[in-house]
Amino acid sequence: AYKAIRLYLRWFVLEIDRKAVEPVDFEEYLITHPPIIESGPLRDLIDFPPDDIEVVYTPRESTGRPSYASSFVVCLVPDLCFSFFQDDLKRRSMSIDDTPRGSWACSIFDLKNSVPDAVLPHLLDRAPNEEIDRHNEEHRKSHRHRELFALHPALDEIVPLEVSGQLLLWRSACLFEIEIEPIFACLALYDVKEKRKISENFFFDLNSEQTKGMLRPHIQTAAISTLARSAIFSITYPSQDVFLVIQLEKVLQQGDIGECAEPYMVFKESDAAKNKEKLDKLRSQSEQFCTRLGRYRMPFAWTAIHLMNIVNSAGSLERDTENSSIGGRRSLERTTSGDESCSLTSFRPATLTVTNFFKQEGDRLSDEDLYKFLADMRRPSSVLRRLRPITAQLKIDISPAPENPHYCLTPDLQQVKPYPDSRVRPTREILEFPPRDVYVPNTTYRNLLYVNPHSLNFANRQGSARNITVKVQFMNGEDPNNAMPVIFGKSSCGDYTREAYTAVVYHTRSPDFHDEVKIKLPASLTDHHHVLFTFYHVSCQQKQNTPLETPVGYTWIPMLQNGRLRTGSFCLPVSLEKPPQSYSVLSPDVPLPGMKWVDNHRGVFNVEVTSVSTVHTQDQYLDKFFALVHALDEHMFPVRIGDVRIMENNLEAELKSSIAALNSSQLEPIVRFLHLLLDKLVVLVVRPPVIAGQIVNLGQASFEVMASIVNRLHKYLDTSQDMHGRNSLLSSYIYYVFRLPNMDPNFPSPGPGGLGGSVHYATMARSAQRPASLNLNRSRSLSNSNPDISGTPTSPDDEVRSIIGSKVRDTPQTRPGIHYVLFVSTFGVQSLFHEELALQWVVSSGSVREGALQQAWFFFELMVKSIIHHLYFTDRLESPRKNRFPERFMDDITALVKWVALSRLKPDPVFLFNQDLELVERLNTSLAFFLNDLLSVMDRGFVFSLIKTYWKQNPTLESLRLDLLRIVCSHEHYVTLNLPCSLLTPPASPSPSVSSATSSGFSTHAQDQKIANMFELSVPFREQHYLAGLVLSELAVILDPEAEGSVHCKVVSVVHNLLSSHDSDPRYADPEVKARVAMLYLPLIGISHNQWGRPGGAQGAAGGAGGDESGEDGNSMISQTVAMAIAGTSAPISRPTESSRSLLICLLWVLKNADECVLQKWFSDLSVSQLNRLLDMLYLCVSCFEYKVPLTFKKSKDMKVKLEEAILGSIGARQEMVRRSRGQLGTLGNTDQENLRWRKDMTHWRQNSERMDKTRAELEHEALIDGNLATEANLIILDTLEIIVQTVSVTESKESILGGVLKVLLHSMACNQSALYLQHCFATQRAIVSKFPELLFEEETEQCADLCLRLLRNCSSSIGTIRAHASASLYLLMRQNFEIGNNFARVKMQVTMSLSSLVGRSQNFNEEFLRRSLKTILTYGEEDLELRETTFPDQVQDLVFNLHMILSDTVKMKEHQEDPEMLIDLMYRIAKGYQTSPDLRLTWLQNMAGKHSERTNHAEAAQCLVHSAALVAEYLSMLEDRKYLPVGCVTFQNISSNVLEESAVSDDVVSPDEEGICSGKYFTEAGLVGLLDQAASSFSMAGMYEAVNEVYKVLIPIHEASRDAKKLATIHGKLQEAFGKIVHQDGKRMFGTYFRVGLYGSKFGDLDEQEFVYKEPAITKLAEISHRLEGFYGERYGEDQVEVIKDSNPVDKCKQDPNKAYVQITYVEPYFDTYEMKDRITYFDKNYNLRRFVYCTPFTLDGRAHGDLHDQFKRKTILTTSHAFPYIKTRINIIHKEEIISMPIEVAIEDMQKKTGELAFATHQDPSDAKMLQMVLQGSVGTTVNQGPLEVAQVFLSEIPSDPKLYRHHNKLRLCFKDFTKRCEDALRKNKSLIGPDQKEYQRELERNYHRLKEALQPLICRKIPQLYKPVLQVNSHRDSFSRMSLRKLEL
Repeated sequence: AYKAIRLYLRWFVLEIDRKAVEPVDFEEYLITHPPIIESGPLRDLIDFPPDDIEVVYTPRESTGRPSYASSFVVCLVPDLCFSFFQDDLKRRSMSIDDTPRGSWACSIFDLKNSVPDAVLPHLLDRAPNEEIDRHNEEHRKSHRHRELFALHPALDEIVPLEVSGQLLLWRSACLFEIEIEPIFACLALYDVKEKRKISENFFFDLNSEQTKGMLRPHIQTAAISTLARSAIFSITYPSQDVFLVIQLEKVLQQGDIGECAEPYMVFKESDAAKNKEKLDKLRSQSEQFCTRLGRYRMPFAWTAIHLMNIVNSAGSLERDTENSSIGGRRSLERTTSGDESCSLTSFRPATLTVTNFFKQEGDRLSDEDLYKFLADMRRPSSVLRRLRPITAQLKIDISPAPENPHYCLTPDLQQVKPYPDSRVRPTREILEFPPRDVYVPNTTYRNLLYVNPHSLNFANRQGSARNITVKVQFMNGEDPNNAMPVIFGKSSCGDYTREAYTAVVYHTRSPDFHDEVKIKLPASLTDHHHVLFTFYHVSCQQKQNTPLETPVGYTWIPMLQNGRLRTGSFCLPVSLEKPPQSYSVLSPDVPLPGMKWVDNHRGVFNVEVTSVSTVHTQDQYLDKFFALVHALDEHMFPVRIGDVRIMENNLEAELKSSIAALNSSQLEPIVRFLHLLLDKLVVLVVRPPVIAGQIVNLGQASFEVMASIVNRLHKYLDTSQDMHGRNSLLSSYIYYVFRLPNMDPNFPSPGPGGLGGSVHYATMARSAQRPASLNLNRSRSLSNSNPDISGTPTSPDDEVRSIIGSKVRDTPQTRPGIHYVLFVSTFGVQSLFHEELALQWVVSSGSVREGALQQAWFFFELMVKSIIHHLYFTDRLESPRKNRFPERFMDDITALVKWVALSRLKPDPVFLFNQDLELVERLNTSLAFFLNDLLSVMDRGFVFSLIKTYWKQNPTLESLRLDLLRIVCSHEHYVTLNLPCSLLTPPASPSPSVSSATSSGFSTHAQDQKIANMFELSVPFREQHYLAGLVLSELAVILDPEAEGSVHCKVVSVVHNLLSSHDSDPRYADPEVKARVAMLYLPLIGISHNQWGRPGGAQGAAGGAGGDESGEDGNSMISQTVAMAIAGTSAPISRPTESSRSLLICLLWVLKNADECVLQKWFSDLSVSQLNRLLDMLYLCVSCFEYKVPLTFKKSKDMKVKLEEAILGSIGARQEMVRRSRGQLGTLGNTDQENLRWRKDMTHWRQNSERMDKTRAELEHEALIDGNLATEANLIILDTLEIIVQTVSVTESKESILGGVLKVLLHSMACNQSALYLQHCFATQRAIVSKFPELLFEEETEQCADLCLRLLRNCSSSIGTIRAHASASLYLLMRQNFEIGNNFARVKMQVTMSLSSLVGRSQNFNEEFLRRSLKTILTYGEEDLELRETTFPDQVQDLVFNLHMILSDTVKMKEHQEDPEMLIDLMYRIAKGYQTSPDLRLTWLQNMAGKHSERTNHAEAAQCLVHSAALVAEYLSMLEDRKYLPVGCVTFQNISSNVLEESAVSDDVVSPDEEGICSGKYFTEAGLVGLLDQAASSFSMAGMYEAVNEVYKVLIPIHEASRDAKKLATIHGKLQEAFGKIVHQDGKRMFGTYFRVGLYGSKFGDLDEQEFVYKEPAITKLAEISHRLEGFYGERYGEDQVEVIKDSNPVDKCKQDPNKAYVQITYVEPYFDTYEMKDRITYFDKNYNLRRFVYCTPFTLDGRAHGDLHDQFKRKTILTTSHAFPYIKTRINIIHKEEIISMPIEVAIEDMQKKTGELAFATHQDPSDAKMLQMVLQGSVGTTVNQGPLEVAQVFLSEIPSDPKLYRHHNKLRLCFKDFTKRCEDALRKNKSLIGPDQKEYQRELERNYHRLKEALQPLICRKIPQLYKPVLQVNSHRDSFSRMSLRKLEL
């Protein structure tokens, strides 16, 4: 399709200076040209607003959620309004199927009684043309769409989402049936595949208050946080291997677990009365144990739930994705790296009742045992199923977590907002332990320690130690009172405790533990902080002098080792004695003197310690770096790191080595402490440390390691990058965390609210992405992994206070501009970071520079934020831009840009090939955004010079230049940057009006030159409108046939997106402002105007008649292929087609918004050819934006009605579109996401296969959008046509231009249009015809015909308003024609012909609506007072009645649409009625040819074309006498004898030279040749090659006369081909099969008792046509109402049912008299020009059909048709019938002659066919032949007949038998020569049979009748014995 467009358009490159022009000094220009306008919308275009840049500090709200577990994506999408069609103007539709059948078929309606449509008021009033134009313009421009691009948006952007956990809400309800004692539960998630616990424990209990009372001596008041019964779990990596494990504990009792669980297996609540005593006893025992052992627990039971089974069985939750936001948990679906994708965000909430628990086994409590159990649960034959379960009922609700749950507590017990009431039972957020690393920076304070005792081995310990528990304490010293209250409570207890006890396994010396102790670490640890483990033996049985708990061992873990937190797995020795003083600084592995140890100081206690901390890095390299930097800040020397003491004189070397060693650090801790790390490196860059009195420059080392870290993140975390490779972690650091490191603690903050404070640590965040090429709202509202989370530390520690976050919040009052989140510290500024960064980058070299280039975007954006903070804090935002920065910094920027452009974006193909193309594109994009940002803060003229520098370095790389240009032009104030109010355009008047501004100075030459400059890419234009000039220059240069297609698309995309952003920008909503903006793009008209060429010469596309239903390609100089490609109708729609549409929509936007006076002035300066090319473009626009009904809707009648209502009804209902676009279907046009910055490929091609699963509502919405777009585009075209008409109406060359205007109008009428557009279109058409009547009535005949056709087609519309306007236009057309020449013969003829063509071709034509329009025209004629006294009303009435008659015949045609024969008969009758109107007859003949071609009746189609050619020849011969032309119809009679009916009866019937008669294109020599060519082609397809020769006999003289050797060569080639086929297909050709069909019964109406000969395809069986007709008429009249007569006997109507329809079908054959056979030699001769047919009916005199041989008579019926076959229809009436009755002996003679002929044919066949020969022989001499030859001879030859009249028949039969026996002998002889050895016996049998037959016949055939050999007197007898002796009956 695109090649066709390019061939058609013939792009040529404008002669534009490829060298970049010198841009205007923007700042200087603003100073020297102060604005004249004080206020108003135009004033805002002159410069940036004062509040363009805002620096906002917003304290971060505290929510406290884990940052990696609940990431939110926030996309701020501005509303984009679509307009829908108004409901109250919906069109009405009437389907053809709803038309009552039969009511119009029997009689013609009285037209005068029909109801007319409403007449248009004041239509017949005389008014000045200027008044009409003004009225039309007012109506046309009211209720228009203000935003054109809202109807032609780019596709949705896809926002990349970050890593996030999926949140699961868990709730629990009642537990055990019998309540004996308190039961405690904990729940956690386990991953069986990873063999890891992936969440902390959630402790809860469901005990009643009464049961809890048993533990009152041991438990203090329960905190509300420990009463939670619902929890939110986070799963970052969902998989099929995740289990929910629930473990139950109970108060320690005497006895093992089995004994304690027995009551729960035996007793049930239903048996409570029966077992009351036992239960009371159990409760009493429980109370005793709770009183004594209430602080200890024992394992009880457990169960597990396979999480994914629950999720999958719950089914997928079909959320309303159209109403949900892009962000939030609902869109954060992840896929696992495993086999299956698991989504926990979209399942239906499930309620699960767990009824079975497994009792714990004391020796199988370890994690390894648990993983074995869980793996076993997944197998069908689980071992667990065979265990005896503990019966319980635990109800669990599992659902996706809500967006903002109320009453939620974080794992640190911080309240999550909203938290309305602190007294409500909360929901706990459970901390996740991800099985794999999650790379998210720390954003909230968290400092937790988890202690998990695993096992203890006291087997070798002496003494009693069996019921063992471990007491865990976190100590800050050795004294027992130093235990800190930092251990989190479990359930129904306090928030924090000082100690925790593990569960006791009864009577076990080596227990396993499954406990988890959660500790809140202090922010600052010392060497004395440690975890102390004390081991106790618990006495379960109360004995005298036996304490409750006896210490049996001690061990501990120091928290710090060499200054770092100790974590990991430990196997600790256990001391038998209390540790000595100062033990906490030593490890228990150290053998302290004098201490006794279990098992000789071997490790017997296995424990695991893990931390989740945002304070401790757990990485040695990071620890060292942070320690050294901290020492520098605090001036603390010497520094101890591990065992090493670093003195001040060694600090420089250690610091440099630690910076370099950061590359060796693990990636996960680097990411977690990324913000702090980068902050410290930034400080080292801008604040060189002073070490030992010397300033140490660490800038280059810090810059290098920053580049290295950034590249590591890019390389290993590619999943968290956008399509440009911009890592979201780094981008969020820039926007939320980075701030200028100030050095003076007393430096005041000028920001709002004092902005002071020690904001040191910040929120990790990600930039929401914004399209790179539009979206002016640059508010960088960025979301972090959870923007609502914040830590509000409770510790007074200074370091804790420094760990707070902040986030930005966009308020409605915030002006769109550049917003950054600000973090302020209390240090003064000594060195500016952006200057240092630029310097370090410029002076760097080698790998450092390359590393920085890899992620240039990061350093560019750091620089920009540093610049903005610097300007803000130094109050320079209001200062002149030229004075903001030192020259050295600007020189560094220039050098940096030049170096990047020259060395990395070098246009050398070899260089590009060797480089990473992705890197080049990414670097180019980074530079583009950097320049874009600099436009907001630096001297704009300086930035323009940077762009010019770039342009000079890249003169040929169009793709890179376009990427940069697209991004730079996406600046929020792009329009202002182009100086739209500069002096290049005409100056504004004191009261700003674009119209007055542009029209005030047209008279002067200077103003004329300015107008010309506005439409040309002149140097002044490109200098003053610098960016717009660059864009349009690129467009003009790239629109070149040799340029790459992708670059074509890209440059068009740039322009499209720019204009789209202007269109939707509320700042430019004012029409006056929008006109100024449109002036920046006026050269786009000139570019397109100069680029669009045509292959057809000066007339171009507008010279064509249009792609209407007439399908006459010859009328249009546009190639149909090209037109289809341009209009997007070729399937599938390709990319270039969409690109062409985008360019044309840009052109229409400029035409819509530009000042009309400016356009009119420019049009007046254009030449005729240039205006014609402009009209060509408008013609293409009509084609491109024609509404296409989606294929999906064509099958649904209801949908068709809806679409007709919406698309063809009316538009302008913006409210409906706004409602729907903002609601359910608002995703279609939301291309203005204001924060989607890093989007590169903006052009997404709309392909047919882009999405096949769209909902019905979405498809309807898209259809409405397309319909609105088509209407608005055509209204813009109509506006432009009006301007052109006004411009050229006073010029001398108006005729040629107005013809093109009218053709564009006609083409738009032919396309699918809305009612609103058609009303305005008809109004414009009426105005043009009124002002320039000679345009139609004196010049353009075909345009008059086209206009009549278009008007008539719309007169049959189902919408009343369209009919009313079309009727009005048609009436005024007649009236105008009459007033010019006192008749309207031309309009009358054209209207009649148009109606005929419309009726014959249109499928959706509705006669009822057309009848109303005709009545409306009659009404206008009656009300027209001015012409009442003339003949005009009578002529109108005659015309309307004539049209009505045609319409009535059309009704019958519609009624018989499914009856092809009847349909052709009706068309034939209508054509016959136009015998005296050659144009109309020709039209109907062609319609019939089309119908025949559709049914593959090529012979009949050829006959129609021959008749058409004969008709044309008849009238051509009357016009001029040329020898080589055919002499009327006579010349064609060799082709068909039927053509003589086309001869004109006499010359006075119609005069060919009369106006409007024979004026069509076929009544020419070329038309005749075309018809004959088509006829020859149809004959060839029908296989009638002899007729092809006859046709070419007429054609050859015409081509010989014109000396057209090429055509003659083609004709003779086709003749050779035709004759070759005759030779090759000899004996294999088959033509039609013929049947006599009689129709009887009143149901057939006029066809009752009519008989026809039907021509059917070859080899059609009688059963086939019988089945077809019976099925057709049965469907029409009812199956029980149709009966097929099985015989061929005459039909007796008296015996028929009058209510039934009877059909008689008989096979007939062509019949020829003997004298005809000498001329009909070939098979073709015997099947062409057939008028007589015969069929035979056997009968006997007693009424039977068949009898004995001597009784068998035969009736031959000869039928004669009215015309010869083939004819222009497939069934022809029978006009004559003749019957011949043969006597029995005559029947016998015919049978023997036939059999003899078959023998002769089989014998002499070449090549011989043995099977055929044997079959004929067997039928002739076989012994089993009934009524065979021997029997015939015995019946008729055994005796001489008594009747002398039969003598000759007797003798003839005798001679036939003699010939028969001879033929049998010849056949036997032939067969003998053909058979093989295996058939010799068969041959002998045949010979024996032959000899027996011959012997039997011999006496019969030798007997002669003596009387025949006597002299006979001559008598007057007929020469034909058959005629004389037969009984003949004639019927006329």
